[in-house]
Amino acid sequence: MLIYNLFPLLAGPCGDWEPHLERAANMGFDWVFVNPVQKPGSSGSLYSIADYFQLNPLLVDQGSKLTPDQQMQATLAAADKLGLKVMVDLVINHCAFDSDLTRQHREWFVLEDGNIAHPFCMEDGHKVVWGDLARFNHQHTSDPEGLYRYFYQIIEYLLQLGFKGFRCDAAYQIPGNLWGRLIREIRQKYPDTIFTAETLGCTADQTKQTAQAGFDFVFNSSKWWDFHGNWLMEQYQLVREIAPSISFPESHDTERLFQEVNGNVEAMKQRYLFAALFSAGVMIPIGFEYGFRRRLHVVNTRPNDWEQPNVDLCDFIARVNAVKRQYQIFQEECPTSVLPYQNPNILLMWKASAKTHEEALVILNKDPWNHQYFYAENLSTYIQAGAPLFDVSPEYPLEYIPRPFAYDLRPGQAFVLVTSRDHLPH
Repeated sequence: MLIYNLFPLLAGPCGDWEPHLERAANMGFDWVFVNPVQKPGSSGSLYSIADYFQLNPLLVDQGSKLTPDQQMQATLAAADKLGLKVMVDLVINHCAFDSDLTRQHREWFVLEDGNIAHPFCMEDGHKVVWGDLARFNHQHTSDPEGLYRYFYQIIEYLLQLGFKGFRCDAAYQIPGNLWGRLIREIRQKYPDTIFTAETLGCTADQTKQTAQAGFDFVFNSSKWWDFHGNWLMEQYQLVREIAPSISFPESHDTERLFQEVNGNVEAMKQRYLFAALFSAGVMIPIGFEYGFRRRLHVVNTRPNDWEQPNVDLCDFIARVNAVKRQYQIFQEECPTSVLPYQNPNILLMWKASAKTHEEALVILNKDPWNHQYFYAENLSTYIQAGAPLFDVSPEYPLEYIPRPFAYDLRPGQAFVLVTSRDHLPH
């Protein structure tokens, strides 16, 4: 999955989405992810849904002759013509505290001291409570079937609008058996529906348990890897045989990377290339390609927050995506190792496809500010197949691989080398 996250509050009414969809298609993305589109409660947060069967008034043209649902259907049909499938956030861990559901179906919610409970999280030892949200009681509701049928209807409504898949918000907070049944029963009627699990902030074991419910993809934490510790590879190995994962250099929940790296374009390229080639899936939010600095906000962002481009990475992203699409090895979770190398500022990552004969070697300058020298007597010693290596790097590719291999890597630069027994002369 190559996913472009169209953040709806920045893109505005769905009738205005087409230029963004076209840009996503031109960059080689095949999926678009849209954050929640349903009507929010009084807090205005996209993730505080008051009515699951009405669209957010901010995302429709109030003067149109088409109904809100027809407007969304037309936009999703336009995406389809561009070769894009669209997935939407599925938020069923909680709803808006001022939703009618809290009065109509009190039995569906967690109660504390007789009152409907708010979800919370712990940050730096402090309890952060989301007062605009009400927690569904998945575990102990007295009406599990009624709650389940309601969730099924939400999914069906979104599928009938034209969405083809779901990013399941905070999926690990919902019992695996509920997900298992939902995924199984939806696919009986809509067999091609994709389910991805948002699992950030939970342990690798929780991620593994969530993935086992039948999800097609989970999200990984590569964005926070500093290219040095072992934890990312350990997480990757623990989950990779259960479900493929999706990497991202930034998301709607994080600071903008361009802001974080003080406008360093080489760091932007480095992090996108690594995210795209590390795991089976990759995602960027709208504006990453232009080096936007302003963080996306689930309540306050509006179309007039659109920034003048600080950089244009569209062509670079398209070239990375083309490499990802061309080679099976970059479309799967496969055996991956960080190989020892004497210069600690260089990442040497080896991958071997579990489905084809392809192997890959990524030589990446971890340092986006300075050149780093790389030397290897014979790069083929890093490869098991004994087949020739081809340079498929999106920038500065070499026509042939010299032996010995000596190169002064530019800041953040990476060589992407692939081999396959299929390329051996017969």
